[in-house]
Amino acid sequence: MSKKIIYKVIFQNQDKVYEIFARSVHEGEMFGFIVVEEIVFGERSAVVVDPSEENLKSEFKEVSRTYIPMHSVIRIDEVKKEGAAKITNISESGSNIAPFPVYTSGKDTSKT
Repeated sequence: MSKKIIYKVIFQNQDKVYEIFARSVHEGEMFGFIVVEEIVFGERSAVVVDPSEENLKSEFKEVSRTYIPMHSVIRIDEVKKEGAAKITNISESGSNIAPFPVYTSGKDTSKT
């Protein structure tokens, strides 16, 4: 029996930090993007509903694959099972998250 791998992907989107779980994460064909596929949400049988997870479910409802800019990714972990997906404001997370600087060659390629 093959073990199903789950990845926890934490990334910044505008002024919020997203934490989602997916079965597939890899470098995409588009330069500078990470591809996240098969997004997984925890199956909850409890009466308590997390509004943050419900917002993520509705946001990614019709998404089969999402492309996240590499410089927005904070962390990717391989985990044993999925947890609760969530969105937090950067100010609430109590950290000093800054986007990773992306450097290019500095050559002006607009002139032909």
